[in-house]
Amino acid sequence: MNPMNADTGRQLIAIEPSHRWVVLGRTLHAASEQADRVLDQEAIAWRQIGSTCLGRGLYRHGSIFRGQSDAAVWSHAEFTYFRDFIPGDVIDHLVRSPPVPGVKLLRAEILLTTPGSFVFPTNWRGSSHRPDRRPSIEYLDVHPSRLADYRDIMHRYIGPAAAKLVAMGTLGTFRSMETAAVLLQDPSLGATWNQIHLSEVVAEGFRGFGEEIDAALRETVPKGGFTDVFAGLNDMRTIPRWTLNVPVFEDDAAVGEWARPRK
Repeated sequence: MNPMNADTGRQLIAIEPSHRWVVLGRTLHAASEQADRVLDQEAIAWRQIGSTCLGRGLYRHGSIFRGQSDAAVWSHAEFTYFRDFIPGDVIDHLVRSPPVPGVKLLRAEILLTTPGSFVFPTNWRGSSHRPDRRPSIEYLDVHPSRLADYRDIMHRYIGPAAAKLVAMGTLGTFRSMETAAVLLQDPSLGATWNQIHLSEVVAEGFRGFGEEIDAALRETVPKGGFTDVFAGLNDMRTIPRWTLNVPVFEDDAAVGEWARPRK
């Protein structure tokens, strides 16, 4: 876990290959306002989830920014972060046990943080105090034969460029995660993916990361920048859905704190 110094002097933490967090991701749908409230209350009540848990975030769907899937919209996405492993009782409670009444678990997956592409500022305290920001959740499906190439591009180019944007405050965090195992997928979901990117963006006028990432990439990939790097990405992945969301519950500051170098 290496500190990444930025031009602004703000210290960042990047999760490196030998220190990859394990993440339990859940895709949920609350069928009513009452179910929505019960789900929110459960997330707040179940704060401590085993000794290896670093934090949790629950996000309510706001709008679709981009999509290549006709799947119905799900109402919530949830990510719970762990050191090393996810305790069995957590899997029992969040995956195997019936969800709260009126809530349907559409997908449960174990994700690993993508090397060099999971970036937190050391003073991260969530995005709820920034009403202009919305959590952006990008669902991507990379062709299995190209996963190694995709990971290399993320590690060498996209992660470092995103780190510059986090240091500048353009993004709150940049969390690239890859699916290691799908524990459950409801046939009605109608969409699949093997990568998730979570970040916090200024929602008004948001047009994606093109211009900002391009400027950051030009410092490390001068010829072509964004165009050359993303031309390679476009050949290996699709984006079934990209959503802007509302933070319901954020208790994930410890992810950045744990990554801080110990003296």
